[in-house]
Amino acid sequence: MTVAHPSVRQRPAPADPGGDGRLRVLARDGATRARRLASPTGVAGATVESLSWAARVALYPLGIVAGPGVDEGHGYRIEHLSPGQRSLILHDLDAAGTPILLVHGLIDNRSTFVLLRRALKRRGFGTVVAMNYSILTRDVRVAAARLAQEVDALVEQTGYERIHVVGHSLGGLIARYYVQRLGGDSRVHTLVTLGTPHGGTELARLLGTPILRQLRPGSPLMQELAGPATGCRTRFVCWWSELDEAVVPARNAMLVHDDLAVTNIRLRSAGHLSLPNLPNVAAGIAVVILMSGGKNALQGLQNLITITALPFAVIIVLMCIALIRELRHDPASIRHYYEHQAVSNAVI
Repeated sequence: MTVAHPSVRQRPAPADPGGDGRLRVLARDGATRARRLASPTGVAGATVESLSWAARVALYPLGIVAGPGVDEGHGYRIEHLSPGQRSLILHDLDAAGTPILLVHGLIDNRSTFVLLRRALKRRGFGTVVAMNYSILTRDVRVAAARLAQEVDALVEQTGYERIHVVGHSLGGLIARYYVQRLGGDSRVHTLVTLGTPHGGTELARLLGTPILRQLRPGSPLMQELAGPATGCRTRFVCWWSELDEAVVPARNAMLVHDDLAVTNIRLRSAGHLSLPNLPNVAAGIAVVILMSGGKNALQGLQNLITITALPFAVIIVLMCIALIRELRHDPASIRHYYEHQAVSNAVI
């Protein structure tokens, strides 16, 4: 069953409206984008997206080399961990240990998750691994089989029977195919997608490469994924943004499927490449993983994320101002505050 924010009507763009219907869908999408870009948060979101593109160019070479694997660990010792990691281990050992696998998007690599991986590690999640797949991938199905091998290896290395997966853009679609069509629901507890074209994207019509043909609305792959998925045990949480420049129309990043347990979370002013880098998204992913997955709880989560996402630029500015004032007053006070919080939250 699909759950959406109350202010978002369950009316995603048709799979392939064709002709005049497609033009109407694109016109509505364009009007929404124009309104968002004209707002202060839209301008801030566009600025963040521009910076994200620059960062991707700079960091891309770093993602080509082999990334960090599963930590060997320090036995049962915790003195090497940060206060946040210790707190999570002491309060929820299972959540802290369950592996999280990050899957990048089209023509990208693991470096897109540098900030997200660090954010999750700081929140206490011990095993956060980003995988690479070929930038020459021609078929989502083949990439999903490659993902299955990666998941099996991670399960074997860590001893956990089920893991969590976070997929950005195409990576989310690859993970969804693995879960729906290759039996991956037995291995994946939660699948988080960020800007994934679950309903396809009209931009895929611009080029005729095999992988882009699969991403067109109404393609055979899209029809296959829209088919029955009775008994799927994985829960889905899908972040989508009204200013996502890669998914057109933007609502096609929503996942609507009667057989799947889905929560769609709308962001108003985030760009496509910004999604894995936003602090509120990282915080939301951490909450999702820690939650039991109840319908009411997930609705509460998306209310929280929507509220924090709307003015995220304003919140960041206010936080920076507060930080500068605090540092001017006493540079050591912030460190002392967090040390005090860590001690008070710890269980002796």
